[in-house]
Amino acid sequence: MSIKTTEFGVFNGENVQLYTLSNSNGVQVQITNYGATITTLEVPNSKGIVENIACGFDTLDGYFGKEYVENSPYFGGTIGRYCSQIKNSKFTLNGKEYNLAKNCGENNLHGGATGFDKKIWNVESVSDNALKMSLLSKDLEEGFPGNVQISVVFTLTESNEVKIDYSGLPDQDTPLSMTNHTYFNLDAFSSTVESHIAQVNTNNRQVMDDTGAGTGEVIDITGKPDDLTKGKEIGDAHLGMGDGFENFYVFDNPNFKLKEVANVRSEESGRKLTVLSTEPCMLLYTGKYTSDAIKRENGEQYGKYKGFCCETHRYQNGPNIANSPGTITKAGEKFKSTTIFKLEW
Repeated sequence: MSIKTTEFGVFNGENVQLYTLSNSNGVQVQITNYGATITTLEVPNSKGIVENIACGFDTLDGYFGKEYVENSPYFGGTIGRYCSQIKNSKFTLNGKEYNLAKNCGENNLHGGATGFDKKIWNVESVSDNALKMSLLSKDLEEGFPGNVQISVVFTLTESNEVKIDYSGLPDQDTPLSMTNHTYFNLDAFSSTVESHIAQVNTNNRQVMDDTGAGTGEVIDITGKPDDLTKGKEIGDAHLGMGDGFENFYVFDNPNFKLKEVANVRSEESGRKLTVLSTEPCMLLYTGKYTSDAIKRENGEQYGKYKGFCCETHRYQNGPNIANSPGTITKAGEKFKSTTIFKLEW
């Protein structure tokens, strides 16, 4: 196991680094402290050929390209202070109304105009197989109450797991929900993900309104096109739904225990990604809004249905949903969350 550090670019006069974590099985993950962002994930296929399976760029400049900025797909970023959409960009907490940036129509998305994915994180420690980054999210930053000390630890194991541990310590009650926004393609972008077979271990889904914000209603989807409990080819589900996935699955996990929530596999490459998480929800997103104009510097082609995301987190629009689990972290209490992406081939 090893971690290599290289220069990645300059942002607002500060040098940005790229950290490469490698294990002895040919797995390599690259992470930059701009946005605590996974830029590359190289994994062997069933024939032993190592290829990249994550959307991203090889230089910091890639994240500021015109097509990328205008489309804003959040490739690989650490999302916060609160991920997904908050209805009408406001919420009431302890009798006080807080107003947030409107960066998705009238709603607030992924922490606002300058979320965690657009900040330079402090690198606290680097060991043989783990990288810890941190930042201070200040009181009323993007409209959210309280100063919050945030950290995220990325670990690559010899069992081919990319483990992500999030923590947060606020000095006021505040909504807090973090996720990683990596887009995966188990066939290394040679085709769309529609031939991938996806399984999600719940038949419950949160309902979204016509603005894309959660309503708080949870419905049973047993037997519906987006019921993936028995595993289904993503393209078949797309046909049944008449659309791509942007579905918030809800798990029975009241004690926030680490459990398997989903897996996706490709018969073409032999790769399989298993997702384990302590979180009560997961957004399965198949990149239906991703621009076909976006490419990596080496020509690797991204776009609609070219990647899928498994975004594990608290309820979307949780601050406006009564009794949504774990939405508010109390002053002096510690927010903790773990998600593991386990790779096989």
